[in-house]
Amino acid sequence: MSALTVSAPGGVASAVARGVGKALGNALLVAAIVYVLWVLVVALVDNPFVAKGPGDVAEFLFTGDDATENRTRVMGQLGITLRDAAIGFTAGMVAAVVLAGAIVLSRGVEATVMPVAMVLRAVPLIALAPVIRMIFGRGVSAVAVISGIVVLFPAVVGLVFGLRSSSRQMHDVVQVYGGSERDVLFKVSFPSALPSLFAAIRISVPGAITGALIAEWLATGKGIGYAVVSAAGQSKNNEVWALVIVVTLVSLLLYTLAQVLETFVLARYGKDAGRA
Repeated sequence: MSALTVSAPGGVASAVARGVGKALGNALLVAAIVYVLWVLVVALVDNPFVAKGPGDVAEFLFTGDDATENRTRVMGQLGITLRDAAIGFTAGMVAAVVLAGAIVLSRGVEATVMPVAMVLRAVPLIALAPVIRMIFGRGVSAVAVISGIVVLFPAVVGLVFGLRSSSRQMHDVVQVYGGSERDVLFKVSFPSALPSLFAAIRISVPGAITGALIAEWLATGKGIGYAVVSAAGQSKNNEVWALVIVVTLVSLLLYTLAQVLETFVLARYGKDAGRA
């Protein structure tokens, strides 16, 4: 027996359409707010050498004499950052799911894991980075650890809350039929925690990109995280702004895609699946 609910195809279609429309509307609203804030910051700073506006970035990436070369360089750095973010996201989310399940099954695990997770979250990564580099080097392992730390704590907290919010009556039904605590976890708690899982995913997607940027800056010396620091040190301010704007827009796009995926899965399998 499972807490998973499957809805009718018509209900899924209407729920997904509403959810996708809402996600796209939110994304456009956020993009508009970012644009307005960008223009306001440039106007308030009133320093054309430092503060670059939309026209400057457009010229750097699309209309300038070196636009093709600039765009190729920026996209190459973006590809590295997206790879690093994917590594950190996967490492952090897998660890979060495993730890959340273990915490729900055992109070002893919670007493051991949560203080360590809080310490990792509280200590600035700049302070931890030298230790991480010494232990894991400057490659993929360091990226997985640094970016994974950014993802791990909020995902664990959200998942534990979701796993513990499942119906007590459903627990009793599984146990009456001879199910163990592990059966309850997989057949009741995890399906009931789908909204919390996707909330953790939505938070973790931009978090993984932030973690990747930090890892690139402090450990690997590659990707947008390092390119921004390098360009700023050489006063290549057009490139700095272009890199920042590109990674911001990609973060917003990935967050929106996570929302769309959440809408589809919850419409198909969530507790309110198929409701008008």
